[in-house]
Amino acid sequence: MARRAAGGTGVKGARRPEVRLPVLEPYEGGELEPDGDYDGLDLREADFTGQDGSGARFMDCAVTGCTLDETRLRHARVLDSVLTGVRGVGTDLAEATLRDVELTDARLGGPQLHGAVLERVLIRGGKIDCLNLRTARLRDVVFEGCVLVEPDFGGARLERVEFVDCALKGADFHAATLTDVDLRGAASLEISGGLDRLSGAVISTAQLLDLAPVLAAQWGIRVEG
Repeated sequence: MARRAAGGTGVKGARRPEVRLPVLEPYEGGELEPDGDYDGLDLREADFTGQDGSGARFMDCAVTGCTLDETRLRHARVLDSVLTGVRGVGTDLAEATLRDVELTDARLGGPQLHGAVLERVLIRGGKIDCLNLRTARLRDVVFEGCVLVEPDFGGARLERVEFVDCALKGADFHAATLTDVDLRGAASLEISGGLDRLSGAVISTAQLLDLAPVLAAQWGIRVEG
């Protein structure tokens, strides 16, 4: 189940996930296993530092307060799940799939999601530094009330993506493809690269004025007086 967020005129709104978890079984501990199958589990306050869960599948899970420092989750699938208060540096989710996922109040540094697929994902609150989404595919994704420091969307494909009350600091859209991307709700918008790739995005008049000096510099326009 998903609901569509309100979009502006001419902009298709993102479909938000509506995750309804079943009765969960407590996670009994132990290390993550490559290609492991985790179904209907409550993973709470677990420390997965340095563990390898590459290719694992998490279905109908609640992940709360877990530590993901250098955790390897390449090619993992996270489906119909809720992640709350996770924290970690260097979490590797390259080429992973996140579908119908709610990520709330995360504190992550340098998470690797290059080549990942995100569909119907809500990222709410928290702070993510140096988010690597190069060549990823984002469809029906909402960033809400979070802080994104130097997110890298280089070469990514973004379709029906919304930024709501969040801070974008030093975002790079180099070689990205944007379709129905709504940046108007961003609390702050700083773009370090890829301004020429924003043709599929909508911004507010105030944001255009804020970006004017960067646009002028890129186009070689000298502004005086």
